Amino acid sequence: MARTPPDSRNNPKKKAPRVSLSRGRDVILDTVKTLGNSAGVYRMIADNDDVLYVGKARQLKKRVINYTHIDKLPVRLQRMVSETARMEIIRTGSEVEALLLESNLIKKLKPRYNILLRDDKSFPYIWITSAHDFPRLVKYRGSKKEKGEFFGPFASAGAVNRTLNVLQRVFMLRNCTDSMFETRTRPCLQYHIKRCTAPCVDYVSKQEYGAQVEEARQFLDGDSQKLQKRYQSKMQDASEAMQFEKAATYRDRLRALTSLQSKQTINVSEVKHADVHALYMMKGRSCIQTFFFRGGQNFGNRSYFPKHESDETAGDIMAAFLLQFYENKPVPPLILVNCEVSEKELLAEALKQRREANVDIVKPARGQRKKLVDFVEVNAKDAFAREQKSSEAQEKIFEEMKDIFDLTDVPERIEVYDNSHISGTNMVGAMIVAGPEGLRKSAYRKFNIKQADASDDFGMMREVMERRFRAFADNQEEAIEEAQDADNWPSLLLIDGGKGQLSSVMEVLDGLGLSEHIAVVAISKGPDRNAGREEFHQVNKPSFKMKMNDPVLHYLQRLRDEAHRFAITAHRTRRKNEMTKSALDSVPGIGAKRKKALLHHFGSARAVERASVADLSAVEGISKAMAEKIHHYFVGESS
Repeated sequence: MARTPPDSRNNPKKKAPRVSLSRGRDVILDTVKTLGNSAGVYRMIADNDDVLYVGKARQLKKRVINYTHIDKLPVRLQRMVSETARMEIIRTGSEVEALLLESNLIKKLKPRYNILLRDDKSFPYIWITSAHDFPRLVKYRGSKKEKGEFFGPFASAGAVNRTLNVLQRVFMLRNCTDSMFETRTRPCLQYHIKRCTAPCVDYVSKQEYGAQVEEARQFLDGDSQKLQKRYQSKMQDASEAMQFEKAATYRDRLRALTSLQSKQTINVSEVKHADVHALYMMKGRSCIQTFFFRGGQNFGNRSYFPKHESDETAGDIMAAFLLQFYENKPVPPLILVNCEVSEKELLAEALKQRREANVDIVKPARGQRKKLVDFVEVNAKDAFAREQKSSEAQEKIFEEMKDIFDLTDVPERIEVYDNSHISGTNMVGAMIVAGPEGLRKSAYRKFNIKQADASDDFGMMREVMERRFRAFADNQEEAIEEAQDADNWPSLLLIDGGKGQLSSVMEVLDGLGLSEHIAVVAISKGPDRNAGREEFHQVNKPSFKMKMNDPVLHYLQRLRDEAHRFAITAHRTRRKNEMTKSALDSVPGIGAKRKKALLHHFGSARAVERASVADLSAVEGISKAMAEKIHHYFVGESS
């Protein structure tokens, strides 16, 4: 018998927000009475505290009162008004401030009726460090807090890796760590394959290496043609001087630069630093294709599929996208688009504040820029078609999954569990989450196993299940409904294991009284662990196999493998942390700063353990009382 997941569509106890147009209109009218004509941001909030919509206005009173004219509102806004139970208002000094605050709140709260940019991955950069006399050239991802210069963004790790590969062949800058640099006594492999000039062993002077860095900087800034002409001239001079090895070096550099430029999908001489965004819409859905141009070079592209209602206009979608997109990304001086952007001047002013320099948002009508935008629009159309096809295939897989596992409804949230350990050490449980739209990596969770025996795999799974679901044991219906509201309740649990693992999971769920609310399936490897011969196990049903070419089987295999990858990664991280732990970590009152001072002074934790009170007191930041405390701790430990 299949487990029945609680669902708002067939569960009458589900607490849905109250819906009343007259009530919503009255709430807005009461709010309008307190408003003036200042700029600000308003939030529409349902009676379950969900934020329905975040909006900004130059004059709050004039903007908000429009929502009381029910007959003039589209259906979706009427629905929003009917769910509104209260409003919150924040006044700002200007409309630009209101626009920036609106963007922050939308990204943080993700209101249901706003246009949302769902894909918010960070971009990689090329980083030339500056904290060392001989700078490094490396890939960098994250907040740019380190010292040095950052070039990018690149659309993908592949794009930045290809560029780095060429730059190291051409400019021969080091990519080793500073600690490795300081300890080298002879050149490493990078020198022998002609990707570094070995400054670590003084094969190149600081001035010569600085010239290499400057050339790399010029190339990344867009002066590639000047470099090519310079290398051509040097190659010719070396050839005429019969320095053929030197001439060959410049020849190889020219070839490397040419190979990088030949891989550019499109180059436009008029565009040096710009982002190009093109929107394609069909049947109420949209795709925005973004290309990055830096230094006149194409740094790659990425597709976005913003979430919005079907009646939103292209101008509104593009405006919302740009504001959210540049919330945490560098703003270029030029932004090219293929549609007229709503409130373009206001948006440009907001982006100007973020960039701290002028920003132009342009929809070109002719010339090379127009051809470039058209090219990006074609890519947006192609990406939309691919996404549509993939989405339809995914929806079909989920519908078939419902029938295969005898589920009440098509699953909306699948949680997959796996454990990882080595001989019972550093035991970790892992949970990954997937839905019809794909993997939800922000919902992944790891569990450090603390109670189960080292040899008890079933006990590990029981502990993971208890920690995941014990909060739902009390006030079950209410707790489950709240989890559903937060999209935190699974439609299906997929367990990596056989009947034993399935029994362990069901034992916990039965004990918590949840076994009738969650569908559980275990997937065990086939004979000789052959992929494609997996067996599936459910309670009160015979085990079965799927056909080796079944798309549902392939999808579940990918989910299981992703859970396995995540579990192994979590286990390795925990094992690495255990290996780097010091005896000082367990001494009360010893934080990171004191630990660093002690290790720097004595050289090792073992030396600290053997030190006298007088020796410990000589360390900066260690008082006599603290020295006695440390000494007593280790003396007590040894005794």
